[in-house]
Order: sequence, then structure tokens, then C-alpha cells
Amino acid sequence: MHILIIGAAGMVGRKLTERLVADGGLGGQPVDRLTLADVIEPASPAGFAGAVSTRVADLSTPGTAEGLIGDRPDVIFHLAAIVSGEAELDFDKGYRINLDGTRFLFDAVRLESAKGLYKPRLVFTSSIAVFGAPFPATIPDEFFTTPLTSYGTQKAIGELLLSDYTRRGFFDGVGIRLPTICIRPGKPNKAASGFFSNILREPLVGLEAVLPVAETVRHWFASPRAAVGFLLHAATIDSAAIGPRRNLSMPGLSATVGEEIEALRRVAGDRAVALIRRETDPAIVRIVDGWAPDFEPKRAVSLGFQADASFDAIIKAHIDDELGGKIAV
Repeated sequence: MHILIIGAAGMVGRKLTERLVADGGLGGQPVDRLTLADVIEPASPAGFAGAVSTRVADLSTPGTAEGLIGDRPDVIFHLAAIVSGEAELDFDKGYRINLDGTRFLFDAVRLESAKGLYKPRLVFTSSIAVFGAPFPATIPDEFFTTPLTSYGTQKAIGELLLSDYTRRGFFDGVGIRLPTICIRPGKPNKAASGFFSNILREPLVGLEAVLPVAETVRHWFASPRAAVGFLLHAATIDSAAIGPRRNLSMPGLSATVGEEIEALRRVAGDRAVALIRRETDPAIVRIVDGWAPDFEPKRAVSLGFQADASFDAIIKAHIDDELGGKIAV
């Protein structure tokens, strides 16, 4: 099996690669070739017995996607995107990378499939940003997509393209709408949702973090561990079980910012919580007010996708995976 990961240098891409290497295969089949692509060169994983190719590749550049698809990978994970806040600030860049890059990839697969005997599984990471307010108390699978950000719009268009290209038989696509991933390791990025991770990650290592919204803000979360699990399951799930509705809202955990903070208090104590500084940011507040707070993802659950059990578990997983099981407060 040959697997291509686009966006392999990002946090989820790195963890997906590590999991594939640790598992030694995908869906019970051995993986003997990995191609890792991103705008910066991904690290080659240690301990992988098969062949690894790392590529510096920008999908928004014409011709790049064809170079990645020419080797006919069996499974394609499309993780590459710029984040919500950056897509909102830079309109042209958001559409170039999040939309044009996605269509270039899909078309490259289409053109390769036209040569015969090629129909890969393609897993596309969408987002709950495809939904926009006003919302019901919980958002069902049948809720319409009316995004209120450019990022959400770009992902919603990608979902439509994925469904149509799958319907036409060019590839076997599955779109997964990821919850906000928390806790993201590393440094803060330009995502409008970044503070959800920042207010936990920084205090755990003794650093101050800024909270730009009210503690009453409710949102939908999944850990990096859960996100990798979603991707692996999407790559192996029976296509017939999904049916024609190819995009699925992933299960997650609904929590308020205040509930996040109380989970931090239970795991790391009052000294960690004291490092959170309240500083309202109207721009972030405006974006977050248009995001979905809670879901009822019956289809994904029935198809075997699994979420985190609690916010305490999310924080403990971060401590184990990123901090060596220790905190600094």
C-alpha cells in the first residue's frame, strides 16, 4: 500500500505519520510506501521499514498535484490548508490555498483515473466551520451549511467538489468535518480558535495565556489523538456504508471555556488557572460567535468514529504525549 499525506509537516500530519509507522499498516494491510508532502519539507519518520519520500510541494501551484499523483498512491490524506484566522485576514491567500489547491488535487486524481484502473480513497479534512449561526441547541447531521467565514466557505466548496468527484467515479472520497483540535502542541498559530488550546497548553508549562472571549462560550472539541483516529477510520471504512452523502460531522466533546478551565484546575491546580489573563478581542469574539457549539453526529457514530471521553482526558493525553507526563506548575 502506498499512502500520500499532503500537509504532512503539520501537527495532525506528523501524528498521523507516527501512528501509521507505529501500527505498521492501515486497516490490516501493510504500508510499504509513504509519500509526505508539505510547503516545508516533512521529517522522515524513524522506524518505518518501507520506502519514504518527502516532497516540498505547494498544491496551489499548477502542476504540483500532478507530480504527487503520478505515482498513484492508494490512499490520499488531504490535510493541507491555511487556518481560519489567516484565511479571514488574507482573502486571496485563503482561496488560493484552501480552494484552488484542493481543486488542483482533485483534478490531478481525475486525470490520472481517466488513464484507467485508478480510483484511490481520498480523505479530505473539512471543518465544523462549514456551519454558521443561528444554530439549534445541537446541530444534527441534516443541518445546512451556511458558513460565516471565508475559511468555512472554502471548506464547504471542497465538500461539494469531493461529493461530485466521488459520484463521477474519479476517486472514493470521504470528507470529515473536524471539531476544533485541542490541545494543539507547539506554539500558537493564526487560527481564530487557537486560544482554546493556548489557555491550557501555556499554563501547563508555567506560561501566561490570553483568553479573548467570555467563559460562557461553548464549542465542539476533539484531541489530536481522536483526530488521527478519525482519519485512519475514514481511510478504511466501507464506501457502501457511507452512501452518497460523503461528508460527515465527526463526534466530539461540547464544552464551555469555563468548563475547559475547570478541567485544567482539576488536572493541574489553581496555579495553572491563575496564568490565564482575560483580554477581550472583538475580532475573535465576532468570529467565534458564528461557530457551532454542539453536535449530534449520529451518522459518524453509527459508522464507528469515536470521540474523547472528557476534557480531563484531553488534557491528560496532552501531558502524556507532549510533556513526558509532567507539568511545570
